[in-house]
Amino acid sequence: MLIFSKKAELNQHLVQKRKSNSSVGFVPTMGALHAGHLSLLKQSMASNSITVISIFVNPTQFNNPEDLLKYPRTLDDDVKKIKTISDSIIVYAPEVDDIYEGNTASQHYNFDGLEHQMEGKFRPGHFDGVGTVVKRLFDIVQPTNAYFGEKDFQQLQIVKKLVEKEKLPVRIIGCPIHREANGLAMSSRNTRLTDDQRKEAALIFKTLQTAKHLFGTKSARTVSEFVTKTFQNHPIFELEYFEIADEATLKSCIRKNKNTKYRAFIAVFVNNIRLIDTFSLN
Repeated sequence: MLIFSKKAELNQHLVQKRKSNSSVGFVPTMGALHAGHLSLLKQSMASNSITVISIFVNPTQFNNPEDLLKYPRTLDDDVKKIKTISDSIIVYAPEVDDIYEGNTASQHYNFDGLEHQMEGKFRPGHFDGVGTVVKRLFDIVQPTNAYFGEKDFQQLQIVKKLVEKEKLPVRIIGCPIHREANGLAMSSRNTRLTDDQRKEAALIFKTLQTAKHLFGTKSARTVSEFVTKTFQNHPIFELEYFEIADEATLKSCIRKNKNTKYRAFIAVFVNNIRLIDTFSLN
């Protein structure tokens, strides 16, 4: 397996490896890989002649320095997991300077309002950081197709908007959420949970399932009140937000429209560990 830490060396290799009819699949990650990441790799391998995965904890998308410091970094274990899929996957694991060239700062983007909803409200500058690093990674890898998990659905919509506005020659493919046996959405942050916390965190998925059922007959406001009360009754959790929003615009649902696709979005703290999830309501 080839592992590159320098973009110049990666570029040189990809130039030699590309053929006129070859396609490059790309899976950008921050490491601490789990089965969800591996499913993205499998999808890329099935559809492309070359697959590249990046492992890079991007500092510009963290508005909380402590969160950046505690984010799991497990490159050796990540490589072992990638090898279970294929030895031919190319790994790009750069240092900060290789991406940012001495200027670790975000570019400001206008994502037509997508950036001001949910995560954008609670994590100032987050999506400028996401847009900046994704644009740089796309410039480096020059993928044909790029794969993103739907757990970060708002991020997925942001990346699609980035590609549209910057006219980037890459197709963005959203992939289903992978869940643990108890329904908890797989996340690199889950490694920081204790066994008991991981069991308790199943409440997030169960609550989203109930919210979907209620949304069939109740208003978005009623569903939101139910979710708020649910987490108030479980002191291990701190609910940061719950939103029912239009999938396309990410704007909050005020009054249901039968022609609109709606999705529930949630962010919850478990002992200062921030977990997010999302669930289609249609």
